[in-house]
Amino acid sequence: MEVNKVKVKPALRLSPLKTEEKEIVSRLKENGVRLEKIPYLKHGYFYTSKFALSSTSEHLLGHLYLQDAASQVPAEVLNPQSEKTVLDMAAAPGGKTTQLSALMKNKGVIVALDVKQKRIISLKNNIERMGCENIIIYNKDASFASDLGMEFDKVLLDAPCSGNFCIEKDWFGKRQISDFNDKATLQKKLLKQAVKVTKKGGIIIYSTCSLEIEENEEVIEWALDNLNVKLENINVPIGEPGLTSSTKKCLRFWPNKTNTQGFFIAKLKKIVQDKSFR
Repeated sequence: MEVNKVKVKPALRLSPLKTEEKEIVSRLKENGVRLEKIPYLKHGYFYTSKFALSSTSEHLLGHLYLQDAASQVPAEVLNPQSEKTVLDMAAAPGGKTTQLSALMKNKGVIVALDVKQKRIISLKNNIERMGCENIIIYNKDASFASDLGMEFDKVLLDAPCSGNFCIEKDWFGKRQISDFNDKATLQKKLLKQAVKVTKKGGIIIYSTCSLEIEENEEVIEWALDNLNVKLENINVPIGEPGLTSSTKKCLRFWPNKTNTQGFFIAKLKKIVQDKSFR
């Protein structure tokens, strides 16, 4: 992969909570925004614009969220139903949280956690802007999610990670192998909590915007060996399988092939009650 030649296509997500999608598409096109429907997403579009969409009334009124295409996939793979309870373990600034709310048609309950107070402000602002009404926010470390005393039908763990070269300048000069191992330790801790608070038969989506095997395949292999979960198929017509034999059901987004930022997604199902948590 020649990183200097990789081009990530800007993407956005339209919100069905505000108005008809075709109306917003028409308004954006009238203003000179070029849109290309992303075939593997319900409400996602690649776009090109001569001006910043973040300054438009459509953005300010919550009709759209500027969100990378790969970043939109985890919530869709989780596929939350309107009557269910969902946990978003690392919610801020709210891209996936508000996407979950839209997919649930503002019904059911989403519990959104984030450990950093400053990020909670962005989360609240985006939830209000996007017209989401089924979200409860906690300024809480997801490592202690079980303190809530709740069980969830579905859990999204978009885990803290090392990122990738598409979203951070000079990424290669800022990272060491020890950084990946440190992140993996935290990711395993969070994933253990995710399994603990998920109902038997419930679904957990584990995702990162990292391309490092230490933070992805190795974390999932650890989960398969130590937690009562199994991998489920991800039916998305893009991306490539995980890099190891036991993680082939996972999904990788290579930027040079998908024109998105790098991403990794695993879909896990809790198969039995884990006695070690009692």
